[in-house]
Amino acid sequence: MLSLRAAPVVLALLLSAGTAAANPKALPFTYGVQTNPKGQGELETYVDLVPLKARDAETGQTVSYLSPQFQMEFERGLTDRLELGIYVTFAPHMGESLTSYPETMTGNGSKQRLRWRLADEGDWPIDVALYGEVTENEREIELEGKVILQKRLGNVLLLSNLWVEHEFGFEGKREWVFNPTLGVQYQATPSIFPGVEAWMRAEYEPGSAGEVRDFNAGPHVYVGPTLMANLGTFFVTTGYYLRATSFGRTMGLGDAMGASWFRLIVGFNM
Repeated sequence: MLSLRAAPVVLALLLSAGTAAANPKALPFTYGVQTNPKGQGELETYVDLVPLKARDAETGQTVSYLSPQFQMEFERGLTDRLELGIYVTFAPHMGESLTSYPETMTGNGSKQRLRWRLADEGDWPIDVALYGEVTENEREIELEGKVILQKRLGNVLLLSNLWVEHEFGFEGKREWVFNPTLGVQYQATPSIFPGVEAWMRAEYEPGSAGEVRDFNAGPHVYVGPTLMANLGTFFVTTGYYLRATSFGRTMGLGDAMGASWFRLIVGFNM
């Protein structure tokens, strides 16, 4: 059950697509090394939907619902190899009809990041870019770093992100979060690019070794098919993932990492 209050937001974000894709995102969770050229900008809209459990406030029964998370990212090339990204994130509350639902992975807030491509594609045996990000949301401040690796073999593109975050919660909680990703994309036609992607999320609190881990802390691994359509005027990238870890687990109240995960990205040039 998707909150009706979230429906106008979904519609507005999806209708925000414009006219031309500058730098299509090959995989939903994995960044590539390509950056926008100097002075060129791009707007990307993300929609995540995760099936979770909550309690119906009227009946007290446990019900299923789709947890929505949204992100809008503006990218602009500062140089031909250095790119600035500014994000706004939104994870709507599900209203008064549901209770006992978990916090989502995305909070309400903003992000700022830089992506630096170290060389032109193909100059090195493996293409490399570095990525640094600062996040401010209602729960915490996050510092994030990625090493982006990429290799093109004809129509096949191999990608990986070595990704780590350090989270500083406003209530004093500190966490390290590891989010490595790995994926492959194949160019089937000039505009259609199917692929497969895997990503992991694992949270660790300093000094918590040996303690019983909360389910949401992971580690969780998701794997699934992806598809990018580069339509010339804009691009669409999507992926549907199944949780490979705790595969047979019955979802319960408070579980934030669903048995499946859907992500849609729509991007266009500005």
